Amino acid sequence: MRVKAIIAYDGSAYLGFQKQTSTKNTITTAIETALKSLQIPSDIVGSGRTDAGVHASGQVIHFDLPEYWQDLEKLKLNLNRQLTDISFKHISKVSNDFHARFSATKRLYRYVFKTSKPSVFEQKYISYYSAFDSERLQVALKYFEGVHDFKYFHKTGSDPHSSTREVYKSLYKRRGSYHFIYLQSNGFLRAQVRLMVDAAMSYAQGELCLEALQKQLNVEEKIHTKLAPAQGLYLAHILYPRSNR
Repeated sequence: MRVKAIIAYDGSAYLGFQKQTSTKNTITTAIETALKSLQIPSDIVGSGRTDAGVHASGQVIHFDLPEYWQDLEKLKLNLNRQLTDISFKHISKVSNDFHARFSATKRLYRYVFKTSKPSVFEQKYISYYSAFDSERLQVALKYFEGVHDFKYFHKTGSDPHSSTREVYKSLYKRRGSYHFIYLQSNGFLRAQVRLMVDAAMSYAQGELCLEALQKQLNVEEKIHTKLAPAQGLYLAHILYPRSNR
């Protein structure tokens, strides 16, 4: 039986989502270890990978259960008892052709930052940027909307089949002393969101011009390569066709 699970995790406690040969301290390894302790030998598949320090409030995974595991609430309870800094929010049965990554149609990331130094209780979960022009930030973010080749907006070393993606929504909001950037796309390349956020913030702070941003989007010249700090980034929500919800 295939199941879909919505999970949240504190990325500061792990060295990324994906399983690695050099360390066992990853989200995937922690979950698969917990599953094996419950006599569930399945690997897990995530909707996307997150880097070290990046969090999730709505990551989606799928895995396969032996037939004797029918009580999904009990399964959630047992997993949450074993895991640290990872929480199973919901587990539901899905069709056997459901795929957490390939069935997804939209992905939403949320970036959170302050313009004052985050407190010691916030510093793992909120980034810091100095003063900026919010109107300029919104202008820069709108440049990313639509279909673009993001060849110059992903981390060196990744080799995607295609670097073309469609960004459906990019917006900025402020709530009190907290600032939020939302980016929704059909998919994101490795470190793409962090590169986009820092490029937009660089324009908002007067350090990057729109011509340079447009050149990079046109794959004419790689100008901006700095990543936004990882701790402010959250994989927030994954959308699927109604048949896969």
